Amino acid sequence: MKSTTLALCITLLATLNGWAQTQTNNPQEMNRTALTQSTYNQLFGGEALTGQGNDPELMAILQKFIFGEVFHTGVLDNKQRELITIVTLTTQQTLPQLRAHTMAALNIGIKPIEIREAVYQCAPFIGYPKTLNAVGIINEVFTERGITLPLEAQGTVTDEDRYAKGLAIQDPLYGNEIKEFMSMLPGNFKDDVPRFLTEACFGDYYTRGGLDVKTRELLVFSVLVTLGTEFQIKAHAAGNIKAGNSKETLIAAIVQCLPYVGFPLSINAINWVKTIEEH
Repeated sequence: MKSTTLALCITLLATLNGWAQTQTNNPQEMNRTALTQSTYNQLFGGEALTGQGNDPELMAILQKFIFGEVFHTGVLDNKQRELITIVTLTTQQTLPQLRAHTMAALNIGIKPIEIREAVYQCAPFIGYPKTLNAVGIINEVFTERGITLPLEAQGTVTDEDRYAKGLAIQDPLYGNEIKEFMSMLPGNFKDDVPRFLTEACFGDYYTRGGLDVKTRELLVFSVLVTLGTEFQIKAHAAGNIKAGNSKETLIAAIVQCLPYVGFPLSINAINWVKTIEEH
């Protein structure tokens, strides 16, 4: 068991070192405390590392790790980082933190529509109750910030064309693999389940405005990393490559999830992504 854990940690470190040259900001070039304070202030408009509260040591550790290191590792910009964080928190249902990061996203110029669409995009993967919980939180933040609700509609499909428009996005990324996978189901299930996926996932969500398909795929990948679903992570890693996201971007997304999901899920996801061919 110890040897397996050590091997996994070595794998993570080796993978991260392989992408070290592409860091947007190298924490070694700037004091980690200064990076933490600067990034935290940019996102939340407040002061980090205050030493206040009941658990100042834990807060200092997490703030330095997240805002002094992770936010400065890899090829993602801060908009991508915050949207990934938002879908991760939505998936986990860590709603107090979702509230804080919704505020942070607005503070750095992410549009309310983009935040809403990121949360909406979680629905086919985490279910509607959790999505509604998250929508309630972001809407509270929008109201507090004087943003008029409801936001502008972004739907582009009708009941008549949602299958065709969904398939037009699904097919180039995934082909008919789901239909083949479900072909052994009894009765109408072998047709209905793949149709549900095409219509209720790709037709209802990927076709919406506010975020492009490339961004939606990256966010879905981050949701799956948070869930730890091997089969879907592998499939969506390949789909991300076809959508235009590089393997390096996928590793960066996993690292962005790391402080929120922990090392085991992150290391597993990195190992699965490593098996994906990039053309």
